[in-house]
Order: sequence, then C-alpha cells, then structure tokens
Amino acid sequence: MFEFLSESRASVAAVIIIILLISFLVSIFIGRKQNALTARDEVFGDPERTKGGWYWAVCGVSALLLVWFYYSWGVGRAYYPQAANELCQVAKLEEAISPIKAALPISSRYYKSTLLVSRNSNQLLDLRSELPADLFSSAEQSEIKLIIDSIERLIVNSSDPANLDAGLTKQLEGLSADLEALSAKLGAGYAGLTPTEEALAQPKWGTTYIEIPVLPMTPKGVLFDNVALEAQAITKRFNKIRNHLPENNVLVTDIKQRIDTLREASESGAYDESTFEQREAYVKAVERIFRRLDDGLIFPAASLEGVNTAIANLDSVSEDARGGLRIVESLLLPGPGVVKSRTQCTEQGSARWLPKPTDVVATFMRLANPDLENGGGYRGVTLLWWKWLPVADVVGFLFPDWIADAWPGEYARHGADGSITPKFKDNLLAFAQGEISLGYVPMFDGHIWDSMFRVLIALSLGILLGVPLGLLMGVSKFFKSFFDPLIELYRPVPPLAWAPLILTIFGIQDDGKIFLLFMVAFAIMVISARTGAIGTQLSKIRAAHSLGSTDSQILRNVIFPNALPEILTGIRIAVGVCWGTLVAAEMLAGTTGVGFIENIARTVSDYELIWVTILIMGLLGLLLDLIMRWVIDKTIPWRGKG
Repeated sequence: MFEFLSESRASVAAVIIIILLISFLVSIFIGRKQNALTARDEVFGDPERTKGGWYWAVCGVSALLLVWFYYSWGVGRAYYPQAANELCQVAKLEEAISPIKAALPISSRYYKSTLLVSRNSNQLLDLRSELPADLFSSAEQSEIKLIIDSIERLIVNSSDPANLDAGLTKQLEGLSADLEALSAKLGAGYAGLTPTEEALAQPKWGTTYIEIPVLPMTPKGVLFDNVALEAQAITKRFNKIRNHLPENNVLVTDIKQRIDTLREASESGAYDESTFEQREAYVKAVERIFRRLDDGLIFPAASLEGVNTAIANLDSVSEDARGGLRIVESLLLPGPGVVKSRTQCTEQGSARWLPKPTDVVATFMRLANPDLENGGGYRGVTLLWWKWLPVADVVGFLFPDWIADAWPGEYARHGADGSITPKFKDNLLAFAQGEISLGYVPMFDGHIWDSMFRVLIALSLGILLGVPLGLLMGVSKFFKSFFDPLIELYRPVPPLAWAPLILTIFGIQDDGKIFLLFMVAFAIMVISARTGAIGTQLSKIRAAHSLGSTDSQILRNVIFPNALPEILTGIRIAVGVCWGTLVAAEMLAGTTGVGFIENIARTVSDYELIWVTILIMGLLGLLLDLIMRWVIDKTIPWRGKG
C-alpha cells in the first residue's frame, strides 16, 4: 500500500490540496460565526476567551500547508504532473543555444565582441600609460609601444566589416538560415510526435533520486527535445567559427617575435631578481592581451546581426510553442523554473530547497520502516522501534563501579593451578558492570528514542538538582551569595561553546551529550525556582509564621506552591533549549539521533531528509510542550484566576 501511495504522490497531493482548501474556507466561516456569537459576552484580556478555537487552529495549519504545497511546486506537480518534464525539454533547448546567446546582446547588453574590444583596448591604454621607464631601455620602450600598436591594429582589423572573409560571411549566413529553419520546425507544432517506450517507462517526477525525468514523455516534450538536438549541432558549428584575417596573421607572427626578443633580453642575466620579475610581469600582461586577441573571437558587429535576429526569432517561437505551459510555469511553479545541467534537469527557486510535503512523508515512511534489510531505518538503525533490553545494561548504567571497590575485602586472585574462585566483591563488581544476566525487558529503540532518552535524562537531573537549589537560593543568604556567581558565570555562555570541551572529556558517547544538556536544564531550573521563591508574597509567609509553621513547612507548603508556576514554565523553556542543544551536540559528534541524521543529510544536500528531521524535532517538541501544558493545567489550575 505504501508503495502505491509513494508512486501516486501527485494524485494523493491533489486530493489533500482540495481538502486543505475546503478546511481553510470552512474554518474561516465557522470562526467568524463564533466570534459574532460571543463578541458581546467576552472581555478583552480574559484568559478564558483564548480557550477552544479549534477552527482557527485548522485555519492556520491549512494555510501553512497550502503555502508549503505552492512554493514547493506541490500544487504544480499535483495538477500538472508532466509540466516539469516538458520544461526540462525547453531547458534542453536553452542549454543548447546558450553559447550562441553568450556572444549576442540577448543574454547581456552588448555583443561579446564589443566587450572584448572595450576591455582589451582599455587594458592596452593602461599598459601604455604605465610603461616603467626604469625597467626598460629606450629601444625596448619603443619596441613595446610598437607591440601595443600592433595589438591595437589586430582589434581594428577584426572589427572592420570590410576585412570580413567571404567564407566566414557564408558560414554565418548558413547558421542564421539553420536557426530560422529550427524556428519553423518548432512553430509547426508536435502533431504526429510520440514519446518512446523508454521515455514512458521513466519513474514519475520526484519519486526517485532523479528529480525530473530527462527523456521527453509528451508530444510537446518530444518536439522541444528534437529541436534541442539540432540546436546542439548548430552551436558546435558556431563555436568553431573564428575571425582569422590574413592581415592579422602577419601581425601575429611579428608580435610573437618581438615578445620573444623582449623575453630573451630579460633572461640574459643582466638584471637582478627583482628587476627581472617586474620586467617579466609587464611582458606577460602584454602577452596575455595578445593571446586573447589571437583567438579570433572578435567579429564586426554587423556580421552577427543575422544570427542575432534568428536567435531572437527562435526565442519568440519557443515562447509561443510552450502554450499553456507558460501559464503553469508562471502561476504554479514560482522561481526560475527548471534548469538543464549536463545530465539532469533540476528544480530551481524555492522548490530547490523546499521539498514537497508528500515527498517528505514518503521519506519519513522509508525511515520509519523497521525492516533494515529492505532499506528501512537510517545507517543501520531504526527510526523508532523496540528491542529486548538486558536488565544488566540498566543496572550497569545506574550503579557505579566504586560500590564494589568500597566493599571490604579483596578481589579474587588466581591460584597455583590457574583456577579463579570469585568472591562476593567480584560478583558485586560484575553486577555493577552489567555482566550478570538479569533477564530482558522490552524497550524503545532507534534514532528518535536515543534523542528522547538523552533529553529526558538530562532534564530530569536538571529538575531534581536545580529546583531545590533555586528554592534555597530564594530563602537563604548563604546559598544565594555562594551559588549565584557560579550559576551566572556559566549560564550566559552558549551551550555550543561548552560542547567541544565536554565532548573532548566524555567522548562521543551519551555521557557527554547528557551532561551538556544537564548544564542547560540545570541553569534554567535554578533561575526559575529562585524567581518563583523570591516572588512569594511576604504576607503569606508571615501568616504561616504566626500560625506556628516551621521553616521546612513554610518552604514546602507556602514557597514551593507559589514558585510552582515559574518552575513549570522553566521546564517548558528547558525542553525547547535542550532540544536545540541536543541536535547541535549530535551534529558535532554522534552516531545516532535526529541531529546525526540531519548532519549527514546536510553534507550530501538531501533537502527532503533535512526537512524530515526538522519536522520530527518540531513534532516531538510540540508533543512535550502539550504534555507540559496538561501538567500545568492539572497542577496549578488557579494560575491567572487570582
């Protein structure tokens, strides 16, 4: 069933989009109706008026998902599943003629020849004005000026239409005619064209690692593909055309000889190292410009007018041949569209880094599959499953080895015959190290559980140690004065600043990550509990004293209940901060966990997997926050009603 849903992502998305649109409109209607009914009974600022409102939650979620579907091209793929393949064929044509466009004032404001003339002429002017008189003799300076004059003459000869070779003119006219023929073929339409069986057998758009099918799967796509193949051949011919003039051939030979003579003079050994390097640098600068002009890439502007007109006409016909595809691309595929690069076509714009919701779900289902042998899980570990956990491992984690070391007596020693008789101390050590079989219990397993386990353990330790200390700091001069500088010293330091040090000390195992998260949760819980204790009304404390309460009773029955709202709020904050810190710690060093998955996905630019991990972290954080809301409602129902 999951395979069918994965293959039919576009159809599934089409149904989901309609449901979301209906939910969005219906929720707005219900919300406005409810607001009209209760407008007279509600008072602004009353916390009770914020309860309920499920319809606005539906409205917000629907709006968010609709925006996601739109900017990820999910809407376009849902209702026009062949659009990307057709745009791929259009991109093939764009890629094929792009080298010709680069030489024309279509992709830029000027002819490439114009830019070459301008740049090289300006550089020659600079070289002429910056000629170092102290490095070259008078004769050499005259020689250099002659070389620069000759190079400038190359530019003039290449730019003059009167010097254009008849054969070159014929080649350019032939290219223009062939491009016009391509336009006519493209404008004739795709009647009678059919895609090949190989093309139709390609995986659908976005269902494999090949993002967009490359072979044309529609008659319109076949038309653009055929035209692109012919355009490639025309472009190859254009790239081989050079404007080598007989007049320039003589100048080229003369310039080469003069430059070689200058270089031989520099290499004669009559100059020190610094002078030689400066002379050589100047000669190389002159030679560099000469080499560029020797390529024959400067054409008279008028000679390329025919090619320019033909390319402009081809662009216009191509735009018309797209037909309804233009509307789909402009309205449902926001961004630069599809780009063809060598062997593949890729989505650009927001669709490049924002995967479609159905693709994210498909990736999640693949990761959630517990069958590791058939591609489930990630890197040999399930996403979230269960396993039989040895009880001895739990005991070994909870009981430190020093318990056995502190027990009276000595450990067993081997006898003369090599036999070893364990003593109670040895058995106690084996128990503390988890080497004694104590049976098995079912336990969660996988990347998600590993992350959850680290957060829950660290959070529990932070609460157990941070809340009592915070309460004591709120009622005791000693505890506040002694611990406050210590807490405030490390609390402002970002958790990631501690991460390299802690991971170096503890290694990449769970100990270091749990300790790092504990530091985060501990500081938050101390501050929350201290703030709550300080905020207790003095009248309540004096009333308790007057009734004969002891200090411990006041702390337990007056201060702690008053501090509980701050403490529970601190726990909510600590959960979120611990999640962010955990992912960073797992990205720095780890072999399991949600952060580890995201780190690997980041290195290979797997955007779908990155979004899966982001959604997993967000949903788990939301789940924990909902649990904390429920705990707060049940524990301190009086909050906000005093």
